Amino acid sequence: MNTLQLLFNAVTVIFIAATMFAAGLGATLPALRAVFSNVPLLLLVLLANLVVIPLLGWGVATLFGLPAAAFIALLLIASSPGGPFGAKLGMVQNGDVVAGAAMQVLLAAIGSITFGPTVNVILKAANVGGGVSLDVATLMLTVAVLQLVPFVVGLVVRHYAPSTALSWHPVAATVSNVTFLVVLAGMLVGNWRDVVALIGSRSLLAGFVFAVIAFALGTALATGPFKRRTTMGGVAAVRNAGPALAAVGLAFGNDPAILGALAAVLLSGLAAAVPIAAVLSRGRRHHDMKLSTPPSE
Repeated sequence: MNTLQLLFNAVTVIFIAATMFAAGLGATLPALRAVFSNVPLLLLVLLANLVVIPLLGWGVATLFGLPAAAFIALLLIASSPGGPFGAKLGMVQNGDVVAGAAMQVLLAAIGSITFGPTVNVILKAANVGGGVSLDVATLMLTVAVLQLVPFVVGLVVRHYAPSTALSWHPVAATVSNVTFLVVLAGMLVGNWRDVVALIGSRSLLAGFVFAVIAFALGTALATGPFKRRTTMGGVAAVRNAGPALAAVGLAFGNDPAILGALAAVLLSGLAAAVPIAAVLSRGRRHHDMKLSTPPSE
């Protein structure tokens, strides 16, 4: 592993931890209880992310007639819920950040267990690739260390020292924003050859379409105000790359074709989800400005 790769990995870890820490600083225990006690919301989010979105990945890959490597990459991504970018999209769109972060952590934890069986069932049904065997304990530990722990630490600070949390939150949010841009640039620069090689193919378009439909389904399969539902849409659209990358290494011998397709699907998915979140954010800011402007006489 070269120096640039180590640096990219370090920035990615900082991004994930800072995003979840900022989400924790902005959360409260009553708000979390309200999210997790909302049984219809929980059931719909789990249905969307653990069943509907993996099937959507299979459907999109089949519809576009993707070659084996891209087909496998899209299935791996679709079967892996709880990506940390999901919590970030909640912030970008000025959505329900507490609900988004809470659901994202929950999905990442559950997804570390369901990912392997889900991928195996769909790969077998689609008659593509072979079986996937993953170290579930390692995946769960990664989720706990990088996502759950920073979120809980931020939540504890908010609960016991709210003034400190309010003063730290802008700094944590800034670190999250800056590292977010660095990670996006690093993904593009580090995999530009693979992405360029796929330009003109159906793989990039399939990843884009998958993310747009996943955003819509995640929004539809949620309850509550529109701000919360679109936040769930962002969580559904952005999947967890960790288990997918582990599967490529363990089950497919780091096949360059699958890795390249995986990078392309992830980038095209972000290219779809980030602008949707930005448009929602602009609309909400405009709405808030109208509400805060006193009527003219």
